[in-house]
Order: sequence, then structure tokens, then C-alpha cells
Amino acid sequence: MLTRADIRTPYRRSELVPRSVRRRASAGEGVAVVGLKRGAAPSGLIERMAVTDDRVPPALDALLRREHLTGAVVLSTCMRTEVYAAAGSVQAAVADVRNFFHDWSGGEPGSDEDFLYSFSGEEAVSHLFRVASGIDSAILGEGEILRQVRKAWELAEQVEAAGPVLARVFRHSLEVGKRARSETGISRGTTSYAQAAVSIATEHFGSLQGRAVVVIGAGAMGRGVSGALTSVPGVEDITFANHTWSRAAALAECFGGQPVGLDRLAGTLERADVLITSTAASRVLVRASDVRAVLPARNGRRLLVVDMAVPRDVDPAVGDLPGVTLLNMDDLKVYAERGRSARRNEIRAVSQMVTDEVQRFQELTAQREAAPLVAALHRRAEHLRQAELDRHRVGLSDLDDQQWATVEALTRGVLAKLLHEPSVQMKAAAGSPQGDQFLAAARTLFALEA
Repeated sequence: MLTRADIRTPYRRSELVPRSVRRRASAGEGVAVVGLKRGAAPSGLIERMAVTDDRVPPALDALLRREHLTGAVVLSTCMRTEVYAAAGSVQAAVADVRNFFHDWSGGEPGSDEDFLYSFSGEEAVSHLFRVASGIDSAILGEGEILRQVRKAWELAEQVEAAGPVLARVFRHSLEVGKRARSETGISRGTTSYAQAAVSIATEHFGSLQGRAVVVIGAGAMGRGVSGALTSVPGVEDITFANHTWSRAAALAECFGGQPVGLDRLAGTLERADVLITSTAASRVLVRASDVRAVLPARNGRRLLVVDMAVPRDVDPAVGDLPGVTLLNMDDLKVYAERGRSARRNEIRAVSQMVTDEVQRFQELTAQREAAPLVAALHRRAEHLRQAELDRHRVGLSDLDDQQWATVEALTRGVLAKLLHEPSVQMKAAAGSPQGDQFLAAARTLFALEA
């Protein structure tokens, strides 16, 4: 379960974009998403564009200072980097986010253009729903991505960066993700990188019984690995390492094991059989020299290192050391692909679910946008009714309270009947070209400002 510790940030709201600088959301805003094509992008660019948890607040700050954006959410995981944005113009939003990526990666303008993709409007909503449902993941149906989508939204909400438009989109995407997993078999089998890492380790040694396992990282991925380990029979020797002692201790208490600080990692590696690392650090934590130094004390025992982090936690040179096997996210993806065939038959059902949910979201959004204008029309009519009654109040002064109540009810009833059909038609047609014509006509004919 996601806790407040997952979204802890050293940034206070006052340190981000001041309210006076931010643009306010308005009716008719659209959604856009720009992401990095990780399969095609060079590893250096992937690492420069990664947005670790501690860098999310400054990234959101930089996004909200762009010319057109009124809301932003950063979804950066081990296998994807995406920015969802809200703006009055989705084309302008795409341009703003692309420029943000250029600045963030430190590259020349346009140098990374071939590695970025973008969707806007309904396609952007559909993309997020596909991501949340697990059919746009490297591991089909993976479970972590739904938690990561929620976390990305909560991080943005925490610093008031998401805005109402993106809040509705992300809230709906979580509903879609839950539906996909509860109503289809898309999540059947090995569907997470955490499960894949533990399964690989089990196959590598034949069994993890009696093996010493070290887990570095106390985030969502680290907890996922810990949970997967505790479900394997015979795994009793687990050490949890983290920069923050309290978080390592919390994992040890929750899953059973021993906590250590990263300053004691060398001693821990002397007796480890498996090292699984998944932090959000922006630098290498396990250097080749660190592992080389403990090899004599290991007496030739094999060591399996699984680096689940992007940017990487482990120096690639570690894999060249004798007796050490180093695996990364690409290896996990290949392994998890074995179980993909069992879930492929569910893709069509989930895709149809996504299509239906996108349509439902669009309809709800259109109705929500039509509602203020319908309400303004009723307020305008009521204002005119009251003004006319006030104008004739002197001429109707002979009416007693009961008669006056009859006049009130009569005039109110006439307005209600007169406005009923236009109101129904505007709400029913909302989101269609005809609906747009209805709303435009109502604004002009009745001088409405909504």
C-alpha cells in the first residue's frame, strides 16, 4: 500500500511556482503527453532524462513555468519517462514539454527529437489508460505500473501541480487499471519486475533456500522485491540496505530480516549470494572496486547481482568480475516475456475496455463542461424572473401571501418548462459538433459568460 513516505519530498509548496505565476485551469482545456522512446534512445539520454523522486518537484516547477501549461504530472519509472500536461492548446502543451525535455537532458535543441513521442487529446487519455491497465508495459499486465501511476499523480498533487483536468484523467486511469486486473486475466502469472527478479534468482541457484539475499532500496520496487522474496519457500536470510536507516529497519520489521546502512554494504557483500538493487539514486551505488575488494573473502562463491534501477545503481564493470553475474532491466524484460503468451489473449478484452472507458471519460468531461453553461442559463432566467416580479410588485400589492406564492410558483414553473428541453439537449449533445453549436448559440442568444 502506498504510504506518505513514498511521496515524501524536501520541497515545500512555497518553493515551487508561486500562485501568482501559475495559469489557472479553464473550461475546454486539453491533455497531452510527451514521452521518451526507451527502446530506441541511447542509454546516456535515458539516464539524463530520468526524473528520480527527489527531482520530481523541480521538474514540475520547471514545467509549470512554461508559457502554456496549467498542470503537469511526471511519470518516470525504470522503463518509462513521460510528462502529462494540461493546457488550453494541446499543440502548445506538446511544444512546451518537448522544450522541457531538451533543457532537462542538457542536450542541443532538437537533438533528442527522434526519441520523443507525443499524444494529445483523446489519444493522450487513451495512452494513459493503456499504461495503467498494463497493456503498454514491457511486462504485459505488470502490477507495479498502477502503483507508479498513482504515485506520480500524488506527487504532483502534493505540490499542487496536477490541476483539476489531470486529476480527473489520472483518477479515471486508476479505475481502468483496477478494472483490467479484476475483470480480465491480464495480470496472471509473472507480471512484475520484482517477481521476475526473484524468479531469475531462484532459477540461477536452483533454490534460494539457505541463500543470503541483500535488497538495496526501500521504495515501491524494493518492497515489491521483498514481498516476492518472502513468498519463496526457504528464504530466511534477507538484509535490507538503504541510505536512511529507519526505512531499512521498517522493511526488515515488515518482511523479516536485518537492516544495514549503505556504509556497511561491503561487509554484507562478503556473505551475499544475491544482491538486488532498485533505488532512485542519481549515481552509481555499487562500484566494481567495492565488489572486487570482497572477492577474496568470498572464496569463489558465486554472486548474482540484479540491477533494477534506471539510472543504474551498479557499475556495469561489476559484471566482468570473476564469479559475478550482473543482470539489468533488459534481462528482466526478456525473462518476463516467457509468460507473456499466457496473457496475450487478454489484450483484446483490455483494449476494448480502454476504448469504452475513454468514451465514457469524454462523455463525462463534455457533460461537466456543459453543466456550468446550463447553470448560467438558469441563473440568467431566474434573475430576469425576479426583476420582472420586482418591477410589477407595486401593481400586485393587493395580493395576499397565498396569491403571491401562486404567482411565484406560476412564473417559476413556466421558466422550468421553457428551459427543460434546451438544458436536456445541451447536456445530451455535449462533446459533439452539434453540442458545441448549441453551447455557442446559448452563450450568444442569452449573453452568458460561462
